[in-house]
Amino acid sequence: MFDAFDGLGPDQRLLGETVRQFAREVIAPGAIARDEEERFDRSLIGAMAELGLLAGPFPESVGGAGLTAEAWTIVVEEIAAADMAVAVSLCVHVLHQNPVVRWGTPEQQARWLPAMQAGEALGAFALTEPGAGSDAAALRTRATRLAAGGQEIGPDDRTAGGEPTDAAAYRLDGTKIWISNAPEAERYLVFATLDPARGAGGITAFLVEKGTPGFRFGAHEKKMGIRACPAAELVFDGAVIPAANRLGGEGEGYRVALSALGDGRIAIAAACTGLARAALDRATTYLHERRAFGVEIAELQGLRFMVAEMAQQVASARALTRGAAHARDRGAPGAEVAAAASLAKWTASDAAMRVTTDAVQLFGGAGYSRETGVERLMRDAKGAQIYEGTNQVHRGIVADAILGRVPG
Repeated sequence: MFDAFDGLGPDQRLLGETVRQFAREVIAPGAIARDEEERFDRSLIGAMAELGLLAGPFPESVGGAGLTAEAWTIVVEEIAAADMAVAVSLCVHVLHQNPVVRWGTPEQQARWLPAMQAGEALGAFALTEPGAGSDAAALRTRATRLAAGGQEIGPDDRTAGGEPTDAAAYRLDGTKIWISNAPEAERYLVFATLDPARGAGGITAFLVEKGTPGFRFGAHEKKMGIRACPAAELVFDGAVIPAANRLGGEGEGYRVALSALGDGRIAIAAACTGLARAALDRATTYLHERRAFGVEIAELQGLRFMVAEMAQQVASARALTRGAAHARDRGAPGAEVAAAASLAKWTASDAAMRVTTDAVQLFGGAGYSRETGVERLMRDAKGAQIYEGTNQVHRGIVADAILGRVPG
């Protein structure tokens, strides 16, 4: 009842076993060193591409592998059990592609997706700003509409026929922070507002290439955990983006972001489940190896109860994660999927924090040492309680769903 593959059909079990073997042989061996050196290993992106993982959860019609949301949670759990940092890079890369699949024109999909799925280009999702984290609608990065000649177009400007003037391009000005995969990524999905006074209604999404004039990288984040997945500041100072790189319509950017974040939260819940499972596995092995008071410490009732509670946390996280994915797969209403995703993400990240902390405690002094890598699991877990919406935000989403305050 505690195996990650319990209850799976033969195809999903084969998928899980294949990814587990890959993760253990290719990803896990260098995890401690990558964390110590804060080193992003681009070769792992290529290796996951060869296995078809970068295109995993997308339809075959756009080059994807056609995995269901539930199957994707199996993949992410196995990658995270080997290294949470690699799982986060993978999840962010997929999060970047998700809106292109859902909102992109056929031309944008053909131009953007093949290199992403082949691992030739890495993606990032640029929403967070210094004053707009959990409150994404408050972002201030500005998009200014430009005519073909480069002059600004006001919101009330009209053509000779009285129609609103179309923008040939947009100028971006502002700063993004905590952007995972930056500065390594070649492609960025950037959210900017045409008018801050319009709140969520002014936000528009843009596909931006690394190397665009007026776009540069600022400070690199010095993180507590997930250190092998880079994060950096993005600075836009008059970066001109062609109208062909706008994703969706003007003012639809907030919807574009939300449509991706629900799936992203399910994926992060799966990653947290894998992280917690890794800590439980390490602790279980150690309890059989370590002796105290003349016996294996696995015989000590207090420690046995701790392990049982850790297993409870992992099982609960996995059940809620796969439940949210199943709701997505069966086409449940958006509000239901959003609430299920929030409940899974909140529960799984809290579980990861508790289980990894208990693992450090069970290891004693060895757990506090960076040599064993157990403390890395605890540091990695903390970030998941914050990114993809803080767990306080997710409690609010779940409460609203229960109390009937979310439109369905």
